[in-house]
Amino acid sequence: MSDFSENEHLERLLRQVAHIHFKRTHMYLEKIGLYKGQPRLLRLLWVQDGRTQKELAEEMNIQPATITKMVRRMQNAGFVVRKSDLEDMRVSRIFLTDSGRQIRKEVENIHQTLYEESLKDFTVEEKVLLRRFLMQIKENLLGAMGKQQNAKH
Repeated sequence: MSDFSENEHLERLLRQVAHIHFKRTHMYLEKIGLYKGQPRLLRLLWVQDGRTQKELAEEMNIQPATITKMVRRMQNAGFVVRKSDLEDMRVSRIFLTDSGRQIRKEVENIHQTLYEESLKDFTVEEKVLLRRFLMQIKENLLGAMGKQQNAKH
C-alpha cells in the first residue's frame, strides 16, 4: 500500500468514525427530545444558569439567530425559559426548568453508553493510547492552524 493510500484511508476512517458516532449520539438524544446543539447549551446552563443569549451564542460559536431558534425550540420542549434581565430589559437570560435540570442524568447516561459502545473490547492500555493519539492529532492540527493564521497576518 502506498503512503497516499494509507493517508487517504486513515483520513476516511477518522471521518467515518466521527460521522457514525455523531449519528449514534443523535439517535439516543432524539429519543429524549433533544436535537443537535441542545445538549451543549444545556451543559453550559448546568454549569451557570441564567446566561444571556449573547453569552451562549459566543460560547457555542454560533450566530445569534441560531441561538434564538434553539432557545425557542427548547422552550417549547419545556427545558428552558427565557426571562428579561432585571437591569437591562433588552437582554434575555436563559434559565433551566425542572425538566432541563432533570434531563441531565439521561444525557450523562447516553454519553456513558456511547463510551461503552465505542470502546467495547478495548483494554485499559488501549483506551489510554487511543486518547493520547487523538489528543496529539488535535494538537498537531491546532498547531498547523495557528501557523497558517500567523502566516496570514
